[in-house]
Amino acid sequence: MVQAAQHDENKTHGIQSIWNRFQDHLGEFVYGGIDGSVTTFAVVAGAAGAELGSAVVIILGFANLFADGFSMSIGSYLSTKSERDNYRKHQKVEYWEVDNLPEAERQEVREIYQAKGFEGELLEQVVAKITEDRDRWVDVMMKEELEMMKEQKSPLAMGLVTFISFIVIGFIPLLVYVYDYLTDDAVSQNFLIACIFTSLAFIGIGWLKAVVTETNRWKGILETLGLGASAAVLAYWVGDVLEKIVT
Repeated sequence: MVQAAQHDENKTHGIQSIWNRFQDHLGEFVYGGIDGSVTTFAVVAGAAGAELGSAVVIILGFANLFADGFSMSIGSYLSTKSERDNYRKHQKVEYWEVDNLPEAERQEVREIYQAKGFEGELLEQVVAKITEDRDRWVDVMMKEELEMMKEQKSPLAMGLVTFISFIVIGFIPLLVYVYDYLTDDAVSQNFLIACIFTSLAFIGIGWLKAVVTETNRWKGILETLGLGASAAVLAYWVGDVLEKIVT
C-alpha cells in the first residue's frame, strides 16, 4: 500500500513537473503557433486564389513551413542569448564597481531605498544587510538600478519550442491537401476544409494566448481569428490577381 501510494505520488509529481516546464515555455509555443498557422494558411489561401493543385500547395506550404519555422526559431534563440549576454555584460560592470567603488555603490543603494520610503536607522540596516554580501549587492543593483532581470530560460529550449510549435500548428492548414494528394479519393472544397481546420487552430491558439497574457479569452480568440482571416483574404486576393495576370 505504501509503495503504491509512493508510486502514485511520484507519478503525480512527474506530471506536475512536465506541466510546469510546459507553462514556462507556453508563451513561445503560442507565438510560434500563431506565426506558423498564419503564414502557412496565407500560402494555402494564395494558392487557392491562383487555383493551384494540391501538389503545388504542398510544395509551397512545406517549403514555407520549414524555412520560416527555422528562421523564427533561430531568431528566438539569438534574442534570448543576446538578453543573457547583455545581462552578463552589465553584471560584470556592477561587480567591478562594487569591488573598486564600494562607497559610491553603497550610496546608490542608500538612495534607491531612500526613494522607497526607508529612512534613519532602518535605512542603514537595510544598506548594511544588502552590501554585506557581494552577490546580493550586485543582484540588487541589477534589479533596482538597471531594471534588468536574469533570463532563466535556455536559448536552445526557446528556439526548439518555437520551431516545434511553428511546424505542428503550421501543418494544420496543409492537412487536407496532404490527404487529397496521398489518397485516390478526390476531396472537394479543399480550401473550405482548410479554412475550418485552421479556424479551430486559431481558436485554440487564441485561447492559449489569452492565458499567457492574462486577458479576456474571447478577445484573444477573436484577435487571432481576425489576424488569420486578414492574412488569408490578402493572400487569396494576391493569388487571384496574379493568376489572372500571368495566365
